[in-house]
Amino acid sequence: MPIPDSADLDRAADILRGRSLAILTGAGVSTDSGIPDYRGPGAPVRKPMTGPEFRASAERRRRYWAGAFLGGRLMRAAKPNPTHRLLAAWERSGRALGIATQNVDGLHRQAGTRKLVELHGGLDRVVCLSCEQGFARQAITDQIARENPWLAQLGPEDADRLNPDGDAEVPELDGFTVPVCTVCGGPLKPDVVFFGETVPSARFARARSIVHRADALLVLGSSLTVNTGIRLLDQARRDGSPIITINRGTTGGASRATLVLEGSVAPALHALDERLAH
Repeated sequence: MPIPDSADLDRAADILRGRSLAILTGAGVSTDSGIPDYRGPGAPVRKPMTGPEFRASAERRRRYWAGAFLGGRLMRAAKPNPTHRLLAAWERSGRALGIATQNVDGLHRQAGTRKLVELHGGLDRVVCLSCEQGFARQAITDQIARENPWLAQLGPEDADRLNPDGDAEVPELDGFTVPVCTVCGGPLKPDVVFFGETVPSARFARARSIVHRADALLVLGSSLTVNTGIRLLDQARRDGSPIITINRGTTGGASRATLVLEGSVAPALHALDERLAH
C-alpha cells in the first residue's frame, strides 16, 4: 500500500506534536475492514441512493431494502481495523479531543471511541418517515426475513457489490415485501443522511465544537467532496488551526489544508503515530 513520503510525515508530526487534535474520518478509514469507498482509486462507478428518490419512489425503497438485507450481512461482519483502534487510543490518551465521521458503519463506536459525532447517522438505526418512531436495525432485518422467507436461500454472493452505506446492488427480486412501521404502517428509512439530504444542525454543531476546541484538524480517508467536511475545514481555518489530510487519490479542499498527504490511511497513520511518540 502506498505511504506518504517520509519527509512529509516528518513535517506532519512536527505540525501536530503537542497539539490537541480533532479528527474527521471518511470511507478510506474503513476500507481495511472490507467496506468499500465511493471514490478511491479503482473504485467502481456507484449510484448511491438519494434522499429525494427514496422518499418519492416506492420502487426505489423496495430495491434499497432488498439490497440492504443482503448488504447488511456483509456490514455486520465488518470489524474495527487497526486505524479505528489507534484513533480510539488517541482519544483515551487525550491526543484526540473527539472524532467526527462521515461513515455510517459504526466501527468507531465498536473500537471504543466515545467522543464521536456520526455526521451521517448510523446503519444500526431505522426511523419511520410518517410517525418518526425509531427501531433497531436488527428488528427490521428480522421483519424482512419473516415476510420474505425465500431470502434465506440467498447469500452475499447474490449481491453484485456492497456500497459504503450498507446497500448492495442486487438483481430484480420479484415478490419482495418492503418492511413498514409496526406502529403506523408508514415507510421506513435507515437513520442515515443520504445524498441530497442535510446533516441535522445540532449534530453538525457538535462536530464543529470539537474542531473549534482542538489545536489542529486531521482529516483521514475522506475525498472531501461533500459540503459537511468542507465546512469543518473552514471552521479550522477561521480558528487558525493547521489542517492535515491523508487520503488515497484526490482530496477536495486541498487549498484549505496546511499539508496534504497522499497514501493509504493505515500505514500513514501508524507511521505518524510512531513519530509523535518521540
